[in-house]
Amino acid sequence: MLRVAHVYKDIFPVVGGIENHIRLLCRELARQPDIQPHILVTSLDRRSQAGRLDGVPITRAGRLASAASTPLSPRLAIELRRIRPDIVHLHFPYPVGEVAALLAVPRVPTIITYHSDIIRQRSLLMLYGPLLRIVLKRAHAIIATSDAYLASSKWLTPNRDRCRIIPLGIDLAPFLPLQPRGDGHTILFVGRFRYYKGLHYLLDALSHIPNARLLLVGSGGQEDELRAQTERLGLGQRVEFLTQVQDTDLPALYARADLFALPACERSEAFGLVLVEAAASGLPLLSTELGTGTSYVNLNRQTGLVVPPRDSAALAGACNKLLADPTLRAAYGAAARTRARQHFSIDRVANQVADLYREVAASRNR
Repeated sequence: MLRVAHVYKDIFPVVGGIENHIRLLCRELARQPDIQPHILVTSLDRRSQAGRLDGVPITRAGRLASAASTPLSPRLAIELRRIRPDIVHLHFPYPVGEVAALLAVPRVPTIITYHSDIIRQRSLLMLYGPLLRIVLKRAHAIIATSDAYLASSKWLTPNRDRCRIIPLGIDLAPFLPLQPRGDGHTILFVGRFRYYKGLHYLLDALSHIPNARLLLVGSGGQEDELRAQTERLGLGQRVEFLTQVQDTDLPALYARADLFALPACERSEAFGLVLVEAAASGLPLLSTELGTGTSYVNLNRQTGLVVPPRDSAALAGACNKLLADPTLRAAYGAAARTRARQHFSIDRVANQVADLYREVAASRNR
Protein backbone atom coordinates (compact mmCIF):
# COMPACT_ATOMS: atom_id res chain seq x y z
CA MET A 1 0.00 0.00 0.00
CA LEU A 2 1.42 3.37 -1.06
CA ARG A 3 0.89 6.09 1.56
CA VAL A 4 0.68 9.45 -0.24
CA ALA A 5 0.61 12.71 1.73
CA HIS A 6 -1.14 15.58 -0.10
CA VAL A 7 0.24 18.84 1.30
CA TYR A 8 -1.46 22.22 0.90
CA LYS A 9 -2.48 25.18 3.02
CA ASP A 10 -6.27 24.72 3.24
CA ILE A 11 -9.13 22.31 2.61
CA PHE A 12 -12.88 22.24 3.24
CA PRO A 13 -14.57 24.20 4.84
CA VAL A 14 -12.30 26.67 3.02
CA VAL A 15 -13.64 26.82 -0.53
CA GLY A 16 -11.41 27.27 -3.58
CA GLY A 17 -10.38 25.59 -6.80
CA ILE A 18 -7.27 23.86 -5.41
CA GLU A 19 -8.99 22.97 -2.15
CA ASN A 20 -11.90 21.38 -4.00
CA HIS A 21 -9.55 19.54 -6.36
CA ILE A 22 -7.53 17.98 -3.52
CA ARG A 23 -10.67 16.86 -1.72
CA LEU A 24 -12.20 15.26 -4.80
CA LEU A 25 -8.93 13.74 -6.04
CA CYS A 26 -8.14 12.13 -2.69
CA ARG A 27 -11.66 10.73 -2.44
CA GLU A 28 -11.15 9.03 -5.81
CA LEU A 29 -7.60 7.89 -5.05
CA ALA A 30 -8.84 6.16 -1.90
CA ARG A 31 -10.78 3.79 -4.17
CA GLN A 32 -7.53 2.51 -5.66
CA PRO A 33 -6.65 -0.85 -4.05
CA ASP A 34 -2.98 0.01 -3.51
CA ILE A 35 -3.06 3.72 -2.61
CA GLN A 36 -3.88 5.43 0.70
CA PRO A 37 -4.04 9.22 0.41
CA HIS A 38 -3.59 11.37 3.51
CA ILE A 39 -4.44 15.09 3.42
CA LEU A 40 -2.14 17.43 5.36
CA VAL A 41 -3.19 21.07 5.64
CA THR A 42 -3.12 23.80 8.26
CA SER A 43 -5.79 24.21 10.89
CA LEU A 44 -7.84 27.39 11.11
CA ASP A 45 -6.48 27.93 14.63
CA ARG A 46 -3.43 26.92 16.68
CA ARG A 47 -4.68 23.44 17.50
CA SER A 48 -3.60 20.41 15.48
CA GLN A 49 -6.38 17.96 14.72
CA ALA A 50 -6.71 14.54 13.09
CA GLY A 51 -9.83 13.15 11.47
CA ARG A 52 -11.36 12.11 8.17
CA LEU A 53 -12.79 13.98 5.20
CA ASP A 54 -14.94 11.92 2.84
CA GLY A 55 -13.39 8.85 4.44
CA VAL A 56 -9.82 10.06 3.74
CA PRO A 57 -7.44 10.56 6.71
CA ILE A 58 -6.73 14.24 7.28
CA THR A 59 -4.34 16.08 9.57
CA ARG A 60 -4.77 19.77 10.24
CA ALA A 61 -1.52 21.21 11.62
CA GLY A 62 -1.85 24.10 14.07
CA ARG A 63 -1.57 27.51 12.39
CA LEU A 64 0.73 30.03 14.05
CA ALA A 65 -0.13 33.03 11.85
CA SER A 66 -0.66 34.06 8.22
CA ALA A 67 1.44 36.28 5.96
CA ALA A 68 0.70 37.26 2.34
CA SER A 69 -2.30 34.86 2.31
CA THR A 70 0.07 32.06 3.39
CA PRO A 71 -0.67 30.13 6.59
CA LEU A 72 2.46 29.62 8.70
CA SER A 73 2.65 26.34 10.59
CA PRO A 74 5.88 25.04 12.17
CA ARG A 75 3.97 21.85 13.00
CA LEU A 76 3.46 21.02 9.33
CA ALA A 77 6.89 19.37 9.09
CA ILE A 78 6.32 17.49 12.36
CA GLU A 79 2.96 16.13 11.21
CA LEU A 80 4.37 15.20 7.80
CA ARG A 81 7.08 13.12 9.44
CA ARG A 82 4.46 11.40 11.59
CA ILE A 83 2.47 10.35 8.53
CA ARG A 84 5.55 8.47 7.23
CA PRO A 85 4.54 8.78 3.56
CA ASP A 86 5.96 6.73 0.72
CA ILE A 87 5.31 9.70 -1.60
CA VAL A 88 4.74 13.38 -0.86
CA HIS A 89 2.34 15.11 -3.26
CA LEU A 90 2.80 18.88 -2.97
CA HIS A 91 0.22 21.28 -4.36
CA PHE A 92 2.03 24.42 -5.46
CA PRO A 93 1.98 27.30 -4.69
CA TYR A 94 2.42 26.86 -0.94
CA PRO A 95 6.03 27.64 0.02
CA VAL A 96 5.57 26.50 3.62
CA GLY A 97 4.53 23.05 2.40
CA GLU A 98 7.53 22.73 0.11
CA VAL A 99 9.91 23.74 2.92
CA ALA A 100 8.22 21.28 5.29
CA ALA A 101 8.80 18.44 2.83
CA LEU A 102 12.48 19.35 2.41
CA LEU A 103 13.02 19.45 6.17
CA ALA A 104 10.86 16.54 7.32
CA VAL A 105 11.19 13.87 4.65
CA PRO A 106 14.06 14.84 2.32
CA ARG A 107 14.57 11.26 1.06
CA VAL A 108 10.91 10.59 0.22
CA PRO A 109 9.97 10.93 -3.49
CA THR A 110 8.10 14.13 -4.22
CA ILE A 111 5.46 14.86 -6.84
CA ILE A 112 4.30 18.43 -7.38
CA THR A 113 1.04 19.53 -8.95
CA TYR A 114 1.97 22.95 -10.28
CA HIS A 115 -1.35 24.76 -10.14
CA SER A 116 -0.15 28.29 -10.84
CA ASP A 117 2.81 30.62 -10.96
CA ILE A 118 3.10 33.05 -8.06
CA ILE A 119 1.55 36.12 -9.67
CA ARG A 120 0.69 38.82 -7.17
CA GLN A 121 3.19 38.30 -4.33
CA ARG A 122 6.22 39.34 -6.37
CA SER A 123 8.22 40.31 -3.28
CA LEU A 124 7.66 36.80 -1.89
CA LEU A 125 8.80 35.30 -5.18
CA MET A 126 12.04 37.29 -5.07
CA LEU A 127 12.84 35.67 -1.73
CA TYR A 128 11.46 32.25 -2.54
CA GLY A 129 12.67 31.94 -6.14
CA PRO A 130 16.04 30.28 -5.39
CA LEU A 131 14.41 27.73 -3.10
CA LEU A 132 11.65 27.09 -5.65
CA ARG A 133 14.28 26.15 -8.23
CA ILE A 134 15.67 23.60 -5.77
CA VAL A 135 12.21 22.21 -5.01
CA LEU A 136 11.36 21.79 -8.69
CA LYS A 137 14.76 20.26 -9.49
CA ARG A 138 14.42 17.71 -6.68
CA ALA A 139 10.88 16.66 -7.63
CA HIS A 140 10.59 13.17 -9.10
CA ALA A 141 7.67 14.37 -11.27
CA ILE A 142 5.83 17.63 -11.86
CA ILE A 143 2.19 17.64 -12.92
CA ALA A 144 1.31 20.53 -15.21
CA THR A 145 -2.44 20.88 -15.61
CA SER A 146 -2.25 21.87 -19.29
CA ASP A 147 0.25 21.99 -22.11
CA ALA A 148 -0.41 25.73 -22.42
CA TYR A 149 0.73 26.36 -18.85
CA LEU A 150 3.79 24.17 -19.30
CA ALA A 151 4.76 26.16 -22.41
CA SER A 152 4.20 29.58 -20.85
CA SER A 153 5.62 29.21 -17.32
CA LYS A 154 9.27 30.21 -16.95
CA TRP A 155 9.46 27.94 -13.89
CA LEU A 156 8.19 24.83 -15.65
CA THR A 157 9.99 24.98 -18.99
CA PRO A 158 13.49 24.32 -17.50
CA ASN A 159 12.01 21.18 -15.89
CA ARG A 160 10.06 20.01 -18.93
CA ASP A 161 11.70 16.58 -18.91
CA ARG A 162 9.98 15.69 -15.61
CA CYS A 163 6.62 17.30 -16.37
CA ARG A 164 3.45 15.35 -17.08
CA ILE A 165 0.22 16.83 -18.41
CA ILE A 166 -2.63 15.74 -16.16
CA PRO A 167 -5.61 18.13 -16.11
CA LEU A 168 -7.86 18.86 -13.19
CA GLY A 169 -11.17 17.05 -13.08
CA ILE A 170 -14.63 17.17 -11.54
CA ASP A 171 -17.49 14.84 -10.78
CA LEU A 172 -19.40 15.17 -14.05
CA ALA A 173 -22.51 13.31 -12.87
CA PRO A 174 -24.54 16.33 -11.63
CA PHE A 175 -24.01 18.21 -14.91
CA LEU A 176 -24.21 15.70 -17.77
CA PRO A 177 -28.00 15.17 -17.60
CA LEU A 178 -28.70 18.90 -17.99
CA GLN A 179 -30.32 20.38 -21.05
CA PRO A 180 -29.68 24.15 -21.31
CA ARG A 181 -33.02 25.93 -21.45
CA GLY A 182 -32.02 29.59 -21.43
CA ASP A 183 -34.18 32.26 -22.98
CA GLY A 184 -31.56 33.41 -25.47
CA HIS A 185 -30.47 36.32 -23.27
CA THR A 186 -28.75 34.85 -20.19
CA ILE A 187 -24.99 34.95 -19.51
CA LEU A 188 -23.65 33.07 -16.50
CA PHE A 189 -20.51 33.51 -14.39
CA VAL A 190 -19.64 31.27 -11.44
CA GLY A 191 -16.65 31.85 -9.17
CA ARG A 192 -15.02 34.07 -6.61
CA PHE A 193 -15.25 37.83 -7.08
CA ARG A 194 -11.51 38.42 -7.25
CA TYR A 195 -9.31 40.86 -9.13
CA TYR A 196 -8.10 38.33 -11.71
CA LYS A 197 -11.59 37.19 -12.75
CA GLY A 198 -12.03 40.31 -14.92
CA LEU A 199 -15.67 40.84 -13.98
CA HIS A 200 -15.42 44.61 -14.33
CA TYR A 201 -14.63 44.06 -18.02
CA LEU A 202 -17.69 41.85 -18.38
CA LEU A 203 -19.91 44.48 -16.75
CA ASP A 204 -18.55 47.11 -19.16
CA ALA A 205 -19.28 44.70 -22.02
CA LEU A 206 -22.85 44.17 -20.85
CA SER A 207 -23.64 47.78 -21.70
CA HIS A 208 -23.14 46.80 -25.35
CA ILE A 209 -25.08 43.51 -25.29
CA PRO A 210 -28.73 44.50 -25.86
CA ASN A 211 -31.36 42.74 -23.72
CA ALA A 212 -28.81 40.40 -22.11
CA ARG A 213 -29.03 39.41 -18.46
CA LEU A 214 -25.97 38.49 -16.38
CA LEU A 215 -26.04 36.06 -13.46
CA LEU A 216 -23.06 36.50 -11.14
CA VAL A 217 -22.83 33.48 -8.85
CA GLY A 218 -20.29 33.64 -6.06
CA SER A 219 -18.81 36.01 -3.50
CA GLY A 220 -15.54 37.68 -2.66
CA GLY A 221 -13.70 40.85 -1.87
CA GLN A 222 -14.75 42.76 -5.00
CA GLU A 223 -18.49 42.36 -4.49
CA ASP A 224 -19.11 45.94 -3.26
CA GLU A 225 -17.03 47.36 -6.09
CA LEU A 226 -18.90 45.29 -8.69
CA ARG A 227 -22.28 46.28 -7.27
CA ALA A 228 -21.26 49.95 -7.42
CA GLN A 229 -20.14 49.58 -11.04
CA THR A 230 -23.44 47.88 -11.90
CA GLU A 231 -25.40 50.84 -10.55
CA ARG A 232 -23.05 53.38 -12.15
CA LEU A 233 -23.59 51.79 -15.57
CA GLY A 234 -27.35 51.63 -15.09
CA LEU A 235 -27.36 47.81 -15.25
CA GLY A 236 -29.18 47.18 -11.99
CA GLN A 237 -32.14 45.47 -13.68
CA ARG A 238 -29.94 43.27 -15.84
CA VAL A 239 -27.42 41.92 -13.32
CA GLU A 240 -28.36 39.44 -10.63
CA PHE A 241 -25.92 38.78 -7.78
CA LEU A 242 -26.38 35.29 -6.33
CA THR A 243 -24.03 35.13 -3.35
CA GLN A 244 -25.55 32.38 -1.21
CA VAL A 245 -25.59 29.42 -3.60
CA GLN A 246 -24.84 25.87 -2.46
CA ASP A 247 -22.92 23.47 -4.71
CA THR A 248 -26.06 21.35 -5.04
CA ASP A 249 -27.87 24.34 -6.59
CA LEU A 250 -25.28 24.98 -9.30
CA PRO A 251 -26.58 22.52 -11.93
CA ALA A 252 -29.95 24.30 -12.01
CA LEU A 253 -28.20 27.63 -12.59
CA TYR A 254 -26.12 26.23 -15.45
CA ALA A 255 -29.36 24.96 -16.97
CA ARG A 256 -30.85 28.49 -16.86
CA ALA A 257 -28.05 29.98 -18.96
CA ASP A 258 -27.40 30.36 -22.67
CA LEU A 259 -23.64 30.76 -22.41
CA PHE A 260 -20.94 30.72 -19.75
CA ALA A 261 -18.39 33.53 -19.50
CA LEU A 262 -15.05 33.52 -17.67
CA PRO A 263 -13.51 36.93 -18.50
CA ALA A 264 -10.28 36.39 -16.50
CA CYS A 265 -7.64 39.07 -16.91
CA GLU A 266 -4.56 37.60 -15.18
CA ARG A 267 -2.62 34.32 -15.21
CA SER A 268 -3.85 33.65 -11.69
CA GLU A 269 -6.75 31.97 -13.51
CA ALA A 270 -4.64 28.94 -14.21
CA PHE A 271 -7.26 26.38 -15.27
CA GLY A 272 -10.88 27.32 -14.64
CA LEU A 273 -12.75 24.31 -13.28
CA VAL A 274 -15.98 26.26 -13.67
CA LEU A 275 -15.39 26.02 -17.42
CA VAL A 276 -15.45 22.23 -17.03
CA GLU A 277 -18.72 22.41 -15.10
CA ALA A 278 -20.25 24.59 -17.80
CA ALA A 279 -18.91 22.35 -20.56
CA ALA A 280 -20.37 19.25 -18.90
CA SER A 281 -23.67 21.13 -18.68
CA GLY A 282 -23.69 21.57 -22.46
CA LEU A 283 -23.10 25.32 -22.48
CA PRO A 284 -20.98 27.16 -25.05
CA LEU A 285 -17.96 28.76 -23.39
CA LEU A 286 -16.49 32.24 -23.56
CA SER A 287 -13.03 32.78 -22.07
CA THR A 288 -9.89 34.87 -22.52
CA GLU A 289 -6.44 33.96 -23.85
CA LEU A 290 -4.06 33.98 -20.89
CA GLY A 291 -1.64 31.28 -21.97
CA THR A 292 -3.06 29.06 -19.23
CA GLY A 293 -5.37 26.07 -18.92
CA THR A 294 -8.50 28.08 -19.73
CA SER A 295 -7.69 27.71 -23.43
CA TYR A 296 -7.01 24.01 -22.87
CA VAL A 297 -10.54 23.53 -21.55
CA ASN A 298 -12.20 25.91 -24.02
CA LEU A 299 -10.97 25.34 -27.56
CA ASN A 300 -11.56 28.42 -29.65
CA ARG A 301 -14.29 27.94 -32.27
CA GLN A 302 -14.80 24.35 -31.17
CA THR A 303 -16.31 24.50 -27.68
CA GLY A 304 -16.82 28.26 -27.63
CA LEU A 305 -14.95 31.49 -28.24
CA VAL A 306 -11.66 32.79 -26.85
CA VAL A 307 -11.00 36.54 -26.89
CA PRO A 308 -8.14 38.77 -25.70
CA PRO A 309 -8.10 39.60 -21.97
CA ARG A 310 -8.98 43.06 -20.64
CA ASP A 311 -11.01 43.80 -23.79
CA SER A 312 -14.64 44.68 -23.08
CA ALA A 313 -15.40 45.26 -26.76
CA ALA A 314 -14.18 41.76 -27.66
CA LEU A 315 -16.27 40.27 -24.84
CA ALA A 316 -19.35 42.14 -26.05
CA GLY A 317 -18.81 41.06 -29.64
CA ALA A 318 -18.42 37.39 -28.69
CA CYS A 319 -21.50 37.47 -26.45
CA ASN A 320 -23.59 39.12 -29.15
CA LYS A 321 -22.46 36.55 -31.70
CA LEU A 322 -23.35 33.60 -29.48
CA LEU A 323 -26.64 34.97 -28.19
CA ALA A 324 -27.80 35.75 -31.73
CA ASP A 325 -27.12 32.24 -33.06
CA PRO A 326 -28.84 29.33 -31.25
CA THR A 327 -27.49 26.83 -33.77
CA LEU A 328 -23.91 27.88 -33.06
CA ARG A 329 -24.55 27.77 -29.31
CA ALA A 330 -25.92 24.24 -29.59
CA ALA A 331 -22.94 23.06 -31.66
CA TYR A 332 -20.37 24.56 -29.28
CA GLY A 333 -22.28 23.24 -26.25
CA ALA A 334 -22.39 19.70 -27.61
CA ALA A 335 -18.67 19.77 -28.39
CA ALA A 336 -17.94 21.15 -24.92
CA ARG A 337 -19.87 18.33 -23.26
CA THR A 338 -18.02 15.72 -25.34
CA ARG A 339 -14.67 17.26 -24.38
CA ALA A 340 -15.62 17.25 -20.69
CA ARG A 341 -16.47 13.55 -20.88
CA GLN A 342 -13.26 12.67 -22.68
CA HIS A 343 -10.75 14.65 -20.61
CA PHE A 344 -12.01 16.06 -17.32
CA SER A 345 -13.81 13.36 -15.33
CA ILE A 346 -12.27 13.00 -11.88
CA ASP A 347 -12.06 9.22 -12.10
CA ARG A 348 -9.99 9.49 -15.30
CA VAL A 349 -7.73 12.10 -13.68
CA ALA A 350 -7.32 9.99 -10.53
CA ASN A 351 -6.32 6.97 -12.61
CA GLN A 352 -3.61 9.01 -14.32
CA VAL A 353 -2.30 10.31 -10.99
CA ALA A 354 -2.34 6.80 -9.48
CA ASP A 355 -0.36 5.46 -12.43
CA LEU A 356 2.21 8.19 -11.86
CA TYR A 357 2.52 7.20 -8.18
CA ARG A 358 3.16 3.59 -9.17
CA GLU A 359 5.74 4.65 -11.74
CA VAL A 360 7.61 6.80 -9.23
CA ALA A 361 7.50 4.04 -6.59
CA ALA A 362 8.76 1.43 -9.06
CA SER A 363 11.56 3.74 -10.21
CA ARG A 364 12.66 4.25 -6.62
CA ASN A 365 12.66 0.53 -5.94
CA ARG A 366 14.84 -0.06 -8.98
